Amino acid sequence: MKRIEVWADMVCAWAYIGKRRLEKAGFGEDVEIVWRPFQIDPMAPAPAEPLYEALRDPVADGALRACHPDLTPAENRVRVSLVAAEEGLGPPWGAVWRPNTFDAHRVIALAYQRGGPALQDAVVERILRAHFVEASDIGDRATLVALAAEAGLDGMAGALDAGEGASEVRSRLLRGKAVGVATSPTYVVGGTAVAGAQSPEVLRDLVRQAAPERELPDEVRLLRQAESLLDVRDPLGALRTLEPLLADHGDDSAVRLLAARAYFGSAQLNRARETLEALIDRAPGDHYARFLLGRTLERANRHAEALPHLRLAAVMSADPGYADALHRVESRVP
Repeated sequence: MKRIEVWADMVCAWAYIGKRRLEKAGFGEDVEIVWRPFQIDPMAPAPAEPLYEALRDPVADGALRACHPDLTPAENRVRVSLVAAEEGLGPPWGAVWRPNTFDAHRVIALAYQRGGPALQDAVVERILRAHFVEASDIGDRATLVALAAEAGLDGMAGALDAGEGASEVRSRLLRGKAVGVATSPTYVVGGTAVAGAQSPEVLRDLVRQAAPERELPDEVRLLRQAESLLDVRDPLGALRTLEPLLADHGDDSAVRLLAARAYFGSAQLNRARETLEALIDRAPGDHYARFLLGRTLERANRHAEALPHLRLAAVMSADPGYADALHRVESRVP
C-alpha cells in the first residue's frame, strides 16, 4: 500500500483546497492518506488574537507567506477565496482568528492513533471547516474538544490536559523540516515531495510514479534526520532527534559525533569539547573530530589549545576548510 503524507497547517486555506483536490483524485483503499503537522505561524499566540490585528504585524504577515510563497498575504486572501469557491468551499468563507495550531495538530495525530486515516480525515475536515467557514477559534481547547467529538473522536479534554500527542507533533515537525517541507500543503509519497495544492491529475501522477517507501530502522532514520536538521542549521532540533539514540546508543561514535556537531552549532562549547575529547581518545585518527575540537576551542578563544588539533587535522586531510581554520588560528597565536 502506498501512503500520501500531507504536511499541512489548519490555518492554511490552500490546505483545505488541497484536501478537496485530493478527494477528487479518487484514491481507493490501496492508498493511505495521512495528515502530518506543519506550522506556518508557530509564534501565533495562545489564546488567539483577531486576524485583522495580526495582519498589521510584519512578523505574522511574513509567516503567512509560507502558505503561498509567491503571493503577498493580501493577494493570497483574494485569490484563495475565488479558488475556494471553485472547489465548493463556502460561502461563507474567511478566517477571523490567528490561533496557535499546535493543539489542533495534537488532536489530528491522536485521531490517527485511535481511529486510523478515516477518523483522522473526519477530524481534519471538521477543524478546517470550523476555521474557514464557521470563523471559530481552533486554538481554543474547548472548541477543539467539541469539534473532535462531532467528528467521532471522544476523550480529547483529558488527552490534551495530559499532554498526549505533544511529543509526537514535535517529532513530526522536526521530521518535516528535515525532509525539506517548507510550504503548506506538501504531499510526500515514497520520498518524493510536491508542494502546493496540486490538481487531482498531478496527485495521481505523484502516486503512480513514486517509488515504494523504504522502511528504515529507527536508528538509521533518526541519524539521517539529525544530519538533515544540522544541514538546515537547526542544532537544537538535531539534539532533540538524537535524544533516544543517546539514551540507547550513547557509546556509538556516529551518534556521539552528531551530538558534538549539534552542541557546537548551538554554542554548547563545553559539552562539544568533552564529547570530542572522548571521541579522540577512542579514535586518535579521526581527523574530523580533531578538526571540530580545534574549531570548538577556537570559538572559546582558546587558540593555543586549538592549534595542535587543527595542525593534525590538516596533516590527516587535504580538506581546504581545515587549512583555512589552521591559518586563521595560527595568525592569532603569538
